[in-house]
Amino acid sequence: MKFASEFRDPVAARALFSAIARMADRIGASRDRPVHIMEICGGHTHSIFRYGLDKLIHDGIEFIHGPGCPVCVLPMARVDECVEIAERPGVIFTTFGDAMRVPGHRKSLMQAKSAGADIRMVYSPLDALELARRNPGREVVFFGLGFETTTPSTALSIQQAARERLTNFSVFCNHITVPEPIRALLDDADMTLDGFIGPGHVSMVIGVHPYDFIARDYGKPLVVAGFEPTDLLQSVLMVLTQIAEGRAAIENQYARVVPEHGNPVSLAAIADVYERRPSFEWRGLGEIDASGLRIRAKYAAFDAEEKFGIGYAASSRNVPEIEGCCCGAVMTGKMKPPQCPQFGTGCSPEMPLGALMVSSEGACAAYWQYSGIRAAE
Repeated sequence: MKFASEFRDPVAARALFSAIARMADRIGASRDRPVHIMEICGGHTHSIFRYGLDKLIHDGIEFIHGPGCPVCVLPMARVDECVEIAERPGVIFTTFGDAMRVPGHRKSLMQAKSAGADIRMVYSPLDALELARRNPGREVVFFGLGFETTTPSTALSIQQAARERLTNFSVFCNHITVPEPIRALLDDADMTLDGFIGPGHVSMVIGVHPYDFIARDYGKPLVVAGFEPTDLLQSVLMVLTQIAEGRAAIENQYARVVPEHGNPVSLAAIADVYERRPSFEWRGLGEIDASGLRIRAKYAAFDAEEKFGIGYAASSRNVPEIEGCCCGAVMTGKMKPPQCPQFGTGCSPEMPLGALMVSSEGACAAYWQYSGIRAAE
């Protein structure tokens, strides 16, 4: 437990719970009038439930689970396009494991694999790059998926493929960015949000200043947080302190990992390889301006959309959710997973209806894993 036990110290946690309770009482937070704090990252959602923070914290604090799982917010039409590419002759389609079971309108990648498509799980785009080297007669496609956390590794792989002239390697780019959907949520008149716990891994890449607009334009506090229980509790306390003092700022609790201005090497690779799409569809949120990335023209030889003629502008968008699936409402914080009529009955990890029950960072998976039948009941 070296380097981890201090962040799980029960004595420190109890002190933070007490400080949170005092601050919550100071601002008049109660079960009937809670402070709504959205944790943007799915990793934070799982930590909250893994350590029971939602049950132990003051009644006046309500966690709202945000759209911080890139697998979960992927629109079904893009899953359908993944399957279309994977089913073409001569293609080896590679992806992270979380994406395998996400249902599309026709089928999931796992179902396509069962039907004979050559689909392989990888841990990194570099694994896909190695497959391209070993299979010069096959087209190897990597499913580029994720927020700013995974975007640099895909960019570096494309740069390496360009240096080696590996023309049988390409990326189906579905990388998305975090700040833009936060703005969309804040612009939603139906949302009640008093503050945010900001994503740690994303901020490790981009720094803290891309969130400045949250405090400047909307007057809401955001605290970038780590993933251990005392990290999250300290971040909640920092948000409450800002509210109590009548101010809004972007603060960095996770300073041991997150630099103020991000990682310059990663940011340079991202700027070199990608450009913003005019808009991108988010499952549950719809089209959000400038929230997706696409591969620049100078790397078009490694762009699966160009290579296979699958352009985002020409794709079938806004494919309706599977009947009975409430992923969109859960991802926008308008519903808790157990409130979905399918939770634990028509939708379970064994037979998922939506991506939130599939992904290791999905809110429904968190509720099921750490609450299970109790939450269903």
